[in-house]
Amino acid sequence: MTKKDNEQLKKELTEIQFAVTQHNATEPPFRNEYWNEKREGIYVDIVSGKPLFSSLDKFDSSCGWPSFTQPIEEKEIVEKADYSHFMVRTEIRSKTADSHLGHVFNDGPGPAGLRYCINSASMRFIPKEDLEKEGYGEFMKLFK
Repeated sequence: MTKKDNEQLKKELTEIQFAVTQHNATEPPFRNEYWNEKREGIYVDIVSGKPLFSSLDKFDSSCGWPSFTQPIEEKEIVEKADYSHFMVRTEIRSKTADSHLGHVFNDGPGPAGLRYCINSASMRFIPKEDLEKEGYGEFMKLFK
């Protein structure tokens, strides 16, 4: 996949999706589309459509953004040092589209102790019952 240019992305994405994925913005906590999503399914990159996270790895971190213990495929996640806002954090970007997704922290549950804190605006949720028709049928096996 070739990265789309900004003019094309501005036509395809909402203002907040463009700001988050292309300019490293952060959407408001508790006022975003998926922070409280409870259905089973997968989350894909809003730009490339590449699978990122599964609802099976989602947990309530009380931070106001969707949080996951791990990505579906680590090869689609790129980590970068982020020194913005007078903090030292690890930024998470999608490999294929170079979309800003959010950050990863060392305060999560599970064996790795990670919390992938992700902007809803960087993802599209595909409910389990729609995986086949949306072209993600191979991920049905996660929910059996």
